[in-house]
Amino acid sequence: QIQLVESGGGVVQPGSSLRLSCAASGLGLSDYAIGWFRQAPGKEREGVSCINGNHFSTNYADYLKGRFTISRDNVKNTVYLQMNSLKPEDTAIYFCVARERRCTGLPGPALYAWWGQGTQVTVSS
Repeated sequence: QIQLVESGGGVVQPGSSLRLSCAASGLGLSDYAIGWFRQAPGKEREGVSCINGNHFSTNYADYLKGRFTISRDNVKNTVYLQMNSLKPEDTAIYFCVARERRCTGLPGPALYAWWGQGTQVTVSS
């Protein structure tokens, strides 16, 4: 059974950094593409980033403008999302997702078979 467990969310001030973690079990990370989505109150889920398995290639949403970095540790079976220069508009629940096919660009939410429970990120002064 594949499980994805996010951690690392919290309440921070604008301009701060956070690192989210996604611990995967029941799968080998090298065989899956792992992504992050977020959902703010009253808004639809939007893709944030995706990282592929064997080649470690990455994709990001244009609106991030280089503030976030996705990485993975296949030995620890964990994917990370480093978030820098956080803004109030980054406030959302962040979800870790997985799919067997490579991600080219940012696949939509329906194209991911496995989802974590989410972790809340709140950016507020």
